[in-house]
Amino acid sequence: MSKPAIGRAQMTRRGVLVAAAGTLFTAACGSDETNSPGPTTKGSEELIIGASLELTGPGAAHGVLQERALRITVDTLNEEGVPVGNLRRRVKMIYRDNGGRPETAAQQATELIQKENVHALMGGILAETSLEMVKVAQTEQVPFISLASADNIVTPLTARTYIYKLQPNAEDIARAMVDLTALEALKIDTVGVLYANGAYGATGFGALRRAFGDRIIASQELPLTGSRNVTEASKAVADKKPQAIIVWAQAPDSGAVALALKTGLSYEGQLIFDPGAVADDTLTGEDKIAAVNEAFAVHPASLAGTSLTDTTMADLDRRDFIYRYIQKHGAFRGFAPYSSDAVRLIANAARLGRSVDRGRIRVYLENLITEGIAGSYDFQPIKHGGMTADSLAVFQVTGGAWVRYT
Repeated sequence: MSKPAIGRAQMTRRGVLVAAAGTLFTAACGSDETNSPGPTTKGSEELIIGASLELTGPGAAHGVLQERALRITVDTLNEEGVPVGNLRRRVKMIYRDNGGRPETAAQQATELIQKENVHALMGGILAETSLEMVKVAQTEQVPFISLASADNIVTPLTARTYIYKLQPNAEDIARAMVDLTALEALKIDTVGVLYANGAYGATGFGALRRAFGDRIIASQELPLTGSRNVTEASKAVADKKPQAIIVWAQAPDSGAVALALKTGLSYEGQLIFDPGAVADDTLTGEDKIAAVNEAFAVHPASLAGTSLTDTTMADLDRRDFIYRYIQKHGAFRGFAPYSSDAVRLIANAARLGRSVDRGRIRVYLENLITEGIAGSYDFQPIKHGGMTADSLAVFQVTGGAWVRYT
């Protein structure tokens, strides 16, 4: 039986988005007829960006991958520099490891702004670290692009005028999951939900309740990452015997829950993950691969990589990024490189605004319609995130790899 393509009509809109974007992200490192770029020099002729990432501790499964993507993209941009006004500026990245601690992320954001004089900030893989950085960035009026997923990162908009996020919105992910369970090949009527502790999980569970309604017959919040075993929460949901269990949690929790359900509790139903599961950790080790075999995940379509026939500027950018990533790290496992898109968005805003002034970068970020490495973005004065719904696809674990399903 052929697999219906969820959101096929939406992909047409994605193409329109790309066409409307014109020069896309590549303009950030290409020519601009309104500029006359001069030679690059040191010091003040840099675009300075601060990044506070979870390189250790909770969130590191994704934080390390985002740092890799960020370094590759910065090197790419600096091959020619970013045309800003009459200069070509080098991107100077200042990296900090917040260890998954919100208070550390806030302190680092303050130091990056006040001591390093950054023009923009990015980071916060975890919702909690991002939310602490939001407070600092908004108070100091410095553009901040969050790499986390929670609705209140960019809402209420009146209190988030300098804040943006890139991860898909929870409502869009939940709707894609509803569409998946409605497919003829699955016919899933009842679901259970295991969701992460904190703002990230609460956002996801709220979206799922609105999308699935009374089809959710059991739900449990997971313990904090690494604090205790996930078996108790997993058992409480599995005992209700839902046809599918949705795991809304980031790696390594996603893999731990799969192990508990499939190996420890012999749960025979379908597993469905949100994008947070897609990290190296989830498919590391034979026991985890066996536990997640045939599980589904809703994730940006960039997980499928790119083909040799892709010809748009965004496709070529994506192909070049994947090639560089494989050269440096040996394999590309398809995670969504939000940090790569974040630095390109900031560079493009500076180019279009012909300035590294924080206020001008904010204004031009607010009106960017672009397609990046991870997916498409449509920022507006009334909308500061996240990725467009038509950037999403459904993947299934087959042969120890994420393979596109719809």
